[in-house]
Parts: sequence; C-alpha cells; structure tokens
Amino acid sequence: MTTTEYRVVHPLDDVQEEKCSTDGLGKIRMTRAVRISLGVLRAYLIAMTLMLGYHVLDLSGLLHRAH
Repeated sequence: MTTTEYRVVHPLDDVQEEKCSTDGLGKIRMTRAVRISLGVLRAYLIAMTLMLGYHVLDLSGLLHRAH
C-alpha cells in the first residue's frame, strides 16, 4: 500500500500567477429578460434603501408624526 503526500502551500507563500486580462472584451450583450430583471432588482434595492432611511429617521425622532 502506497501513501501519497500532499504539500499545502499558502497562497501568499506560493509563486505568483499571471492574472487574466479583460482588455478588449467589450460590453456583455444582455437579453431583454436580463435587462428587465436587472432593472427590477435596481428598483427593489432603491426602494429598500429609501424605506430603511425612513425607518432610521423615524427611530431617531427626526420625523414627528401625530399619533
């Protein structure tokens, strides 16, 4: 029975590798469905951010509402 030894090298101690270049790739072509879903996601994130901001202002007492 033979055993195989593996040597673990931390990435910071390893030889640096050449990085991939993204020059010349251009824009990614998107279908209409992808463009719509990204627009919906953007609108959702903007709405959630506005709601969070409103909630924080309400908790801080800066928004005085009549109860």
